[in-house]
Amino acid sequence: MNSIVQNMTGMGGMTDQVIASDLLISAKSGIKSYAIALTESTSSEVRNVLCDQLSKAVNLHEQIFNYMKNNGYYNAYDPEQQIQMDIQNADKALSLSKF
Repeated sequence: MNSIVQNMTGMGGMTDQVIASDLLISAKSGIKSYAIALTESTSSEVRNVLCDQLSKAVNLHEQIFNYMKNNGYYNAYDPEQQIQMDIQNADKALSLSKF
């Protein structure tokens, strides 16, 4: 994001990693919501629509995860490295509030 846009929007701390992480969390939340709605539905037509949307949400989650993994933002297969990255990200987030 260029500095002019950062200053105008007040989003100086927003990075691709932050945006992707937020999107991944939102996708997970959507998956949970679709799954709950699917189990509560009594209409086969509604279940079919929800099942299709659930499948699309799972595919979106996979795409976001792969993007994050390929860019080094998410190390799901190396928990110790991921913990270190999470600590660094938390420290960075805390330092942003000081500006």
